[in-house]
Amino acid sequence: MSNNVANLGGGEQSHPMDFLLAEELNLPKIGETRQGWVIEHRNNAILIDIGAKSEGVISGPELQNMDDDTRELLAVGNEVAVFVVNTEDQYGNVVVSFAKAAEELDWNKAEELLASQDVYKSKVIGQNKGGLLVKLGQLRGFIPNSQISRRRGQHEGQKNNNVIQTKVIEVDRKRGRLILSERAAEKEARQAKRAEILSNLEEGHVLKGRVINLADFGAFIDVGGVEGLVHLSELSWKRVNAPADILEVGNEVEVYVLNIDEERERLALSLKRLEPDPWTIIDEYYQVGQLLEATITKLTKYGAFARLDDDYALEGLIHISELSENHVNHPRDVVQPSQTVTVRIIRVDKDQRQLGLSIKQVVSDKFVEADLEKLTTIQD
Repeated sequence: MSNNVANLGGGEQSHPMDFLLAEELNLPKIGETRQGWVIEHRNNAILIDIGAKSEGVISGPELQNMDDDTRELLAVGNEVAVFVVNTEDQYGNVVVSFAKAAEELDWNKAEELLASQDVYKSKVIGQNKGGLLVKLGQLRGFIPNSQISRRRGQHEGQKNNNVIQTKVIEVDRKRGRLILSERAAEKEARQAKRAEILSNLEEGHVLKGRVINLADFGAFIDVGGVEGLVHLSELSWKRVNAPADILEVGNEVEVYVLNIDEERERLALSLKRLEPDPWTIIDEYYQVGQLLEATITKLTKYGAFARLDDDYALEGLIHISELSENHVNHPRDVVQPSQTVTVRIIRVDKDQRQLGLSIKQVVSDKFVEADLEKLTTIQD
């Protein structure tokens, strides 16, 4: 029987029916990882019960180089995984390795992490010009410079034994290659934080933020890790040609939450909603008959739009019939865009948010008395 067992373990030619004997005796196989229990410590060996006819033995260089932490894991009575190195050495022992089993399990773990893309906490054990060296269980992994968090820059603050969040991005067991990324884990963390913040926000909330970018169509604001957009039309009640006219990158601002799109992870913000809407207090500033300077902004076939040159810079319409005492075929016959003119307010419609303006009635008998009264007040 022993000859048959030896033949099985040593890889020599065996009888075709020997596999039945192997199954009956639960014989170990080279390259197999088995669960076992530590049963004894000797001066030159640790014995592991692996459920076979003979115990497994950890000895030689592995035992001599074993650190205290590993010896603690191999305390008598502990359940451990071991890798079968040889089914029978010159003394008839089954040679097993705790380190190789741990390495195999760690490679399996690395492959699972690659498939799942779960975040793994890696300990930094060193660095070189190319990047950071980290541990994944007993394996040594590598984070290239291109995959290190931009938040700190290359190696900055990455001391040995620091624990950082990583993701496995490449596993090549045959070549012993294990590549991780801190930036990929950081991106997921930002996305998770963004989703959490968005889920807790409500329209109408007021947030503090910082201007991080300006575009022609609006300003991007960072509000606690979430990026939102203040569209050009929501920057101010006044007319704004470009965000750079009123904001700079780095400005600290308060913003009003207009809209939350959790599915598309978009946040619409406003600056002007935190200022008084001029149309709600328009009666305090504008009255029918009032004379003001205005700038022509647009011409249409039915009239000209003009922006009042005051604090609120509201726009009003000068109907074609109010451009001149004479008949006008087209507004361009009287005014041009960017031209500054004096206008009189002839209509204030608070509900429709409309101002009616007139050039024709700047000099009008209808408002002579009011104009004289105002002039007298100014002189006094």
